[in-house]
Amino acid sequence: MLFVFLFLPANLLSQLLLKSPKAKNIAMLAFSLVFYSWAGPRYLLLLLGMVLICWVGALLIQMWEGSPARKICLWATVGLCLVILGIFKYTGFLLGNVQSLFGVPKVIPQIVLPIGISFYTFQLISYVVDVYRGEVKAQSRYWLLLLYASLFHQCIAGPIVRYKDVYRDIIRRRTKSEEVSAGISRFTIGLAKKAVLANGCAVIADQLLVSDASALAAVPAMGMLLGAAAFTLQIYLDFSAYSDMAIGMGLMCGLHYRENFDYPYMSGSITEFWRRWHISLSSFFRDYVYIPLGGSRCGTGRQLLNLFVVWFLTGMWHGASWNFILWGLYFGVLLAVERFVLGKDGQRFLPQVLRHGGVLILVTFSWMIFKFTDLSLLGTAVKGLFGMNHNGFSSATVSLLFKNNLFFLLLCCAAATPLGKWLRGKLRKLSERGELFYIVNGVWEVVHPVLLLLLSAMALVGDSYNPFLYFQF
Repeated sequence: MLFVFLFLPANLLSQLLLKSPKAKNIAMLAFSLVFYSWAGPRYLLLLLGMVLICWVGALLIQMWEGSPARKICLWATVGLCLVILGIFKYTGFLLGNVQSLFGVPKVIPQIVLPIGISFYTFQLISYVVDVYRGEVKAQSRYWLLLLYASLFHQCIAGPIVRYKDVYRDIIRRRTKSEEVSAGISRFTIGLAKKAVLANGCAVIADQLLVSDASALAAVPAMGMLLGAAAFTLQIYLDFSAYSDMAIGMGLMCGLHYRENFDYPYMSGSITEFWRRWHISLSSFFRDYVYIPLGGSRCGTGRQLLNLFVVWFLTGMWHGASWNFILWGLYFGVLLAVERFVLGKDGQRFLPQVLRHGGVLILVTFSWMIFKFTDLSLLGTAVKGLFGMNHNGFSSATVSLLFKNNLFFLLLCCAAATPLGKWLRGKLRKLSERGELFYIVNGVWEVVHPVLLLLLSAMALVGDSYNPFLYFQF
């Protein structure tokens, strides 16, 4: 509520009143640093330090054109960023596993994970590598690189924005009235997806996919299915809502971020799913890991190795826990089966309905792996899906919960499809043919952001903390 009704309006007002690109950028940097420091300023120093490392590293890479030292500088800069990420994100996980095997160390240090470190680390790495490849010039001004890494629209939970996609926007900072209008609409749609739909799904999922082993074992199979479906909807609506809000806020300020989701639950294959889900992350691993390893230009064995390296790292990126590694390798196996066993001909053999249904089942199961960081709880949940906990098929409580939320869940399902986009497109086409539809479309464009904002505010009243799921990564 504080962000929506105070921080964001103040930021937009500053962008409106300030005229020069430099003044706008200075104001945006100030707001971004305040935003990042809100939960505590100490990790701001980490962000400042990592930007400094990459700023100096990129300048040296550019200066040492044609020298062997150039590649050494690249590896040193990227390696240092990864070491810092590893210390903060994986120290506890690695020491915990060592302790379980060898009994040492006796005390595992509790290191707080800085918010957004996985996202801004990858952004900075992509910048340094792109400078090395000659795709962009090194930024000579430290504060502008800091602005790129800390933009409050997306530095916390993506999308992972590449420097080459936004540096012209940062320098020129031009806004257009139609983009501001589109940005407001996109932001309010994302806000409503989060505050109304994703949070509503979270209530259902948290009632059923509980973290207590005995309570989880007692949930009927129908309850486990309902909880898995609710979490499947929640994670999409929550994460895509953040991306919608980031893209919308960017448009309001003249910054163009690439799409991060393209209705992934409409996919007909796992390969297609990952072209549509968290596009900025999957394209990062493709361009900076998979292709440099050789991609699909080598033999079958090496292709498999490259594939599993990428998906092991994808799992590790999502969290320092074995379930995330298992989740990543699960998708690695599915993609390998699609590519090397089924092939394109094998996939075409299956009817489209079966392909879509199969993808939804496999993806829903993957979110069960993603949900439970405790592997024993994951085992209990998987057994519960098939009634192997002596938990029965259904119960009066589960049946009532399903009936009470049926229309809400159907609305969430519709929100995960292009139905809304299709209806808006139809209305716009009709507005070009007649005066009545022109008026209706104009009224809708003005009214719907206000309605969505009010609806979101009503949903947020009383909830002082509404975290996005991907904040933890």
